[in-house]
Amino acid sequence: MKKPLLIALAAVVLLAPLLHLAFPPGHPLHLSEFYVGLLGKFLCFAICALALDLIWGFGGILSLGHGLFFALGGYGMGMYLMRQIGRDGQYQSDLPDFMVFLNWKELPWHWALSDSLLGQIFLALAVPGLLAAVFGYFAFRSRIQGVYFSIITQAVTVAAMLLFFRNETGFGGNNGFTDFKRIAGLAITSPGMKVGLCIASGVALIGCYLVARWLTQSRWGRVLQAIRDAEGRVRFLGYDPVAFKLSAYVISAVMCALAGMLYVPQVGIINPGEMSPAASIEMAIWAAVGGRGTLIGPVLGAFFVNGTKSVFTAVWPEGWLYVLGGLFIAVTLFLPQGLMGLARRFKK
Repeated sequence: MKKPLLIALAAVVLLAPLLHLAFPPGHPLHLSEFYVGLLGKFLCFAICALALDLIWGFGGILSLGHGLFFALGGYGMGMYLMRQIGRDGQYQSDLPDFMVFLNWKELPWHWALSDSLLGQIFLALAVPGLLAAVFGYFAFRSRIQGVYFSIITQAVTVAAMLLFFRNETGFGGNNGFTDFKRIAGLAITSPGMKVGLCIASGVALIGCYLVARWLTQSRWGRVLQAIRDAEGRVRFLGYDPVAFKLSAYVISAVMCALAGMLYVPQVGIINPGEMSPAASIEMAIWAAVGGRGTLIGPVLGAFFVNGTKSVFTAVWPEGWLYVLGGLFIAVTLFLPQGLMGLARRFKK
């Protein structure tokens, strides 16, 4: 069942941009720029759901702080995009507009590689990975698990959000980064760039899925699942749970950062709101609705929940949070295995 779904996903990723470019506006088969951008966003969200499933579904580690890694990846790309504005900004300065407004005279030290696309891609992935490695090492070594780990991850995310809200940190304060112009000299709003980013998001999702599937079907994945089910017994058998849990946590964080890095140029903004507790909780809802421990289920969950959100925010915006809460409760009570579990029932 997973293989047909993966093929269908690949077909959508390729077909949607083709319908946008091949047919002119007004043609029945034309897919508007709005829907290409929406698909790109959903693909990035699906990567986050997949990343969370790797540690929650297979490792039993519920992180409520993955919004931090997603946002850090976004900020890494956003720094490069802000430098690409050049003198086209409001103040016609080589510095980003918010720095000119704050009367800064030079770039902070952590912006040293911000004019290099490859440099920022590296930092956008490496910084979240390093943060996950340091935090995860001390948390797992101290045998923090269950609800306590979830609370701590969310507390770290809230602390980071408050830090990024401050103007002196050099990340644009509460306004964040916006008004992007170019990527590698190409207009960010051009149809070709939008299609390219959408395809890149789809390729990244399929690549992350294949990597996660390979990992979970390997000896590493079997030990990780054993740790989820009986960590004490695994430790008694001579395995070090810290190494397995830490490696899974770091890989998951890097996947989320990759999603954030692809997300920002498609939506045109990044601010500390992406680190809010609600953002991380929504990722857990996507995984739960789709069916955790299945990899493809959380991908479907991300599409289903965000598609439903798009509909309700258009016809009944004030009711969406009630619908989301009700959906999560219904899945928890009646569909503990999510959409994938429901599909298995029909298959039988």
